[in-house]
Amino acid sequence: VQLVESGGGLVQAGDSLRLSCAAATGIFKDYAMGWFRQAPGKEREFVAAISWNAISTDYVDSVKGRFTISRDNAKNAVYLQMNSLKPEDTAVYYCAVRPTNWAALSRSMDDYGLWGQGTLVTVSS
Repeated sequence: VQLVESGGGLVQAGDSLRLSCAAATGIFKDYAMGWFRQAPGKEREFVAAISWNAISTDYVDSVKGRFTISRDNAKNAVYLQMNSLKPEDTAVYYCAVRPTNWAALSRSMDDYGLWGQGTLVTVSS
């Protein structure tokens, strides 16, 4: 089973992008999902997470009010809508599955067991 991210690109500060993460099979529906990012020379960090039923979400403070995580279990997909992008949002963005049925949200990479290959987002000033 693979996760495939898409939607990255080069944009200007203030622009928007929508990242998508899709799986070939219906593995999502009972699992929380997360988005992480890794900027050049920095460690991978938590960005956002969504519960298996989409009722709960969590965001790192730096993206609150600008990013929105959502999911469509029927399409085996999770999304990250990114608005008002800033140069400091430049990073490779990864989606990940927390492979524990109906688990609570987590910001820890250790709780996620399946990762996509990443999609690059570059925000110019």
